[in-house]
Amino acid sequence: MNFIKRAGITLWAKKGRTLLLIVTAAVILLFVMTGLIIQNAALQAAKTATNSVGSTVTLSTNREAAFKAMQSEMSSVSSSSNSGSNRPKMTEYTTSLSAVEKIAQLSNVASYNITNTAQVAASGFSAITSDNSGQGGQFNNDNAAISLSGVSTTAGNSDFTSGSNKIKNGRGIETSDKNSNNAVISQELAKSNNLKVGSTVTVKYTNDSDDTSTYKLKVVGIYADTTSDSADSFRDPANTIYTNYTMVNTVKNTPDQVSNVSFTMADSSKTQAFVKAATKDINTKQMQLTSDSTAYEQTAKQMQTVASYANKIVWVVTVAGALILGLIIILMTRERRHESGILVALGESKIKILGQYFVELIVILAIGLGIATASGQAMSGVVGKQLVNQSISAAQNNQTGTNGAGAVPGNMQAGGRQGFNNHQISGSLANKQSLQTVITPGTILELGGVALLIAVLSVAGASSTILRLQPKKILQDD
Repeated sequence: MNFIKRAGITLWAKKGRTLLLIVTAAVILLFVMTGLIIQNAALQAAKTATNSVGSTVTLSTNREAAFKAMQSEMSSVSSSSNSGSNRPKMTEYTTSLSAVEKIAQLSNVASYNITNTAQVAASGFSAITSDNSGQGGQFNNDNAAISLSGVSTTAGNSDFTSGSNKIKNGRGIETSDKNSNNAVISQELAKSNNLKVGSTVTVKYTNDSDDTSTYKLKVVGIYADTTSDSADSFRDPANTIYTNYTMVNTVKNTPDQVSNVSFTMADSSKTQAFVKAATKDINTKQMQLTSDSTAYEQTAKQMQTVASYANKIVWVVTVAGALILGLIIILMTRERRHESGILVALGESKIKILGQYFVELIVILAIGLGIATASGQAMSGVVGKQLVNQSISAAQNNQTGTNGAGAVPGNMQAGGRQGFNNHQISGSLANKQSLQTVITPGTILELGGVALLIAVLSVAGASSTILRLQPKKILQDD
């Protein structure tokens, strides 16, 4: 009799056993499919999410070169008789605006934001501060208590993109504010001095020659700083006033000069190529390009971790499934020794008997494959979400430990803000790293290959019993 037909008759005759095998195979293949779907989704997410998070390249003063230049100048001054009256200061190197615009035209730049700062004194209003006891107080207005922060746009500034600062009234600084005196002040500064959108504030800037100039700023927006802690910082963040970078250049008398630019990459994987190309347009002895791919690397690492978990699920379940089904087939083979012995006695080859078992198992696995395909996407969505949440939670715990260990009294404000930014990155990744678990034809083919492998391994495990069959001895025993 044809062994394929015989396999069908056996499956139909033993309905209970067939149903049990189908359920077992469906469960095994469901877990394998879940692993395959999550693995493929995680690998795809690692490719797309990293680019959506992006990386940043910062153009800034080469502080090491500036420090060496100051030391050299100090050595020269110390040898002269009037060294006490001409103490050198560290030079803030700049580059031209035209050079920055040329770099911004490179293909991998999604956006860029120019930033510069100037320390000015409040005139006609009071700056915010806290004394050592944590009680509110006021700066002496002769001091440079106000930090004038020039930006291309507040929307592109890291303090606002991270969520630490939020516009509460009015608007932020826009590109249209170029060459204007428009400003955005903090909520605390506005409340303390009864300022509102449309008010005018005056600041004073004293240059290195002790010449003082006065500038009027028009308030077009008010922001709230959700991370400021004045008790932990010498200069209260609430005293930061945002303007267009051209206003700071006017105050410092450095027209068309730029000291700090942040370039956001369109493709994070091409960051190093951008740095290499941009270096050609700057004086590397005075300026430097540094890439910050923390978010990019963190996203890729978390997605790769999820993919690794899924890969382990696939292998563990595949091996376990082969062992389970193999054990079941071996037990079934022992129960069917009499049937197999009669078939061999009638002249049926042992290979065809193994073929019958293989066909039976293929039919069972095919039905299980259909069940796993029908329910795999729902299960993979639940498991995938759990894996992503665990990965993000682990990353946040690592960041909390690092920030806690790295906080030092002299840099509490910077450490706190950096800790918030890291937390913001991890928190936002919960949305950016959601896995799109979709069953594709490729996934079904992969699962079919796994099912075939399980069938081969299972029947191979039972083959030793079939190949050792001796019909005469079986019939005599019976």
